[in-house]
Amino acid sequence: MTLAAVRSDQHDLPASGREPDGSVVVRVLSYNIRSLRDEPGQRPGTARQTVARVIRATAPDVVCVQEAPRFFRWRKALARLARDAELFHVTGGATTTGPAIFSTLRAQVEHTEEVLLPRTPGQHRRGFAAAVLRFGEVRLGVVSCHLSPAAGERYNQAGALLNRLSGLDAPYAVLAGDLNERPDGRAFQRLTGPLCDAWVAKPWGSEYTSTPADPRQRPDAVLTTEGVEVLGCGVPNGLAGVRAADLHAAADHLPVLAALRLPQPPTATS
Repeated sequence: MTLAAVRSDQHDLPASGREPDGSVVVRVLSYNIRSLRDEPGQRPGTARQTVARVIRATAPDVVCVQEAPRFFRWRKALARLARDAELFHVTGGATTTGPAIFSTLRAQVEHTEEVLLPRTPGQHRRGFAAAVLRFGEVRLGVVSCHLSPAAGERYNQAGALLNRLSGLDAPYAVLAGDLNERPDGRAFQRLTGPLCDAWVAKPWGSEYTSTPADPRQRPDAVLTTEGVEVLGCGVPNGLAGVRAADLHAAADHLPVLAALRLPQPPTATS
């Protein structure tokens, strides 16, 4: 039996909330939603409604989306997804060529950034969606990304991601997205040098995200900076309320859900 199969019966991922010591538990979902593209013959909006059901069932505080709608009426498409998923759109979309961030009203938005990376001839232009969110007294930097399929460009983008994370001016940060390579790849390894791979730290659910019909690889990840405690991370197979049919029909990647504990930073003294 594979590790992914062993972990699939663990359904006790901690709920989000504030703890007595002032720390907070935040649930983060990373999801490549394939531009909310309906399959031939489906009613308009079927993909959006299916993605929204998955998001609601996983009860995240923050959702990092990749391949958000980028073309005609993209803002309206993201607004409809936010409404159906009971979230609000924080930043990103066409302005970042696909990555976007959503959150619940539990998060106070302090700062947002929409970063476009240099265009490489012959490749789709990439970008990052970034934000600093406050949960009570705890501030969290968030970056949603979708890296290039070209190995050299992807490696350089990993370096740009690390620079962006360090520039967010938050005590804790999380990077979530589609890295477009396996964990042993050079770009993935460049990121997990300084960052913690949440699945490796505390595996929960199942591991592989691509493809939904026959998952055998893990290009999607949630990575955290020092000080963030990972309480569990993985594909939410079997989680109460998450329908297997929705996971397989919503997009061409499975989502990754992580529960993170963020300690209250010590109060500065003079």
